[in-house]
Amino acid sequence: MSETPEITQSLPVAEPMNVAPAQRIAPPRRRVGVAWIVALIAIGLAAFALWRVYVLEHTQITAQDAARAALSTRIDELATGFAQRKHDLESIRARIADADGVNKSVREELLGLGERSRHLEDAVANLAEQRLTGRDALALNEAEFVLAQAQERLALFHDAQAAISAYRLADSALAAAEDPVFSSVRQTIGAELHALEASKPIETAAAIAALERVRGALPALSNEPTAVAETTAPSRWEGFLAQFVHVSHEGDVGAHANRDIGLARALVAIDLRSAEAALLGRDEDGLKSALARARAGLVAGFDVQSAPATAALAEIDRIASQPLAPALPELGSALKELRNLRATRALAQPRMIQSTPAPTDGKGTDNAASTPGGDDA
Repeated sequence: MSETPEITQSLPVAEPMNVAPAQRIAPPRRRVGVAWIVALIAIGLAAFALWRVYVLEHTQITAQDAARAALSTRIDELATGFAQRKHDLESIRARIADADGVNKSVREELLGLGERSRHLEDAVANLAEQRLTGRDALALNEAEFVLAQAQERLALFHDAQAAISAYRLADSALAAAEDPVFSSVRQTIGAELHALEASKPIETAAAIAALERVRGALPALSNEPTAVAETTAPSRWEGFLAQFVHVSHEGDVGAHANRDIGLARALVAIDLRSAEAALLGRDEDGLKSALARARAGLVAGFDVQSAPATAALAEIDRIASQPLAPALPELGSALKELRNLRATRALAQPRMIQSTPAPTDGKGTDNAASTPGGDDA
């Protein structure tokens, strides 16, 4: 009842006064319906907002649960991996410890092996030194003796071939020695040997063998000259004078040719023997004279046109053309160097022997010395 004056006051002035009461009450009812509609819409919107908030919260909670589950799974995997890594690390540490132990034992074995190798090398060196001492001593004695003999042979008899053979024997003897110190002596021997060979002395054995071949070929020689065809026939006057007068232009050669063939062979053989004796005695003048007499006997008493006589004359000429005692070099450098090296080596030898004393028994005497005493007891 109190709202009526307010409604009436809001109405326009021109509205007629005779409006019905029902018409005057209708506008408030519409407003109430609109209000309810607005309220319902607001309730719906609020419900939708609440539902939307619930959905968002539920979705967020689900996502958080899924993230929490994934994080828990990742943490579990990391924990499992860390445990596995820890186990692997422990196994690696155990293996390293085992390897260190093995390396230590191998190092100790290598050190022991090196020590045994050094002892073995010392023993082998001692055995080799003992073996080389006797072997080298024999080789050096032989080389020194042969070099001294070659020097004296050359000085006394001027026999260069014997000296060359002796130097070759000395070089072969030093080659058997395993000590490299004596290689310089071999070089000196080679130089002196080259100087001897450069002098080109006559080979005594070969020359004597050649003279023996010539002497052995003497029985095959003949004194009958080969027939020579006359180119011109003698005239009548020459034939007539030849019956009374005989002219000969031969001197001593003709007289030698008229001798007996056996005597001629004997004289040539004697001359060849004289040549051999002069060759052995290193008498160059006697050798030349004997060869000249033998050649003259062959030319005078035998047919020089035959093949055996030609070969014999060629051998005699070859021997006569060779120098018996040429200018020979002075020897002795190799022998002097060898003796110096042997003296130096002999000075160093006692030190080596003293470094390895012989084993002794408990009484302080050598075992080798005490053995005969025990046997005598």
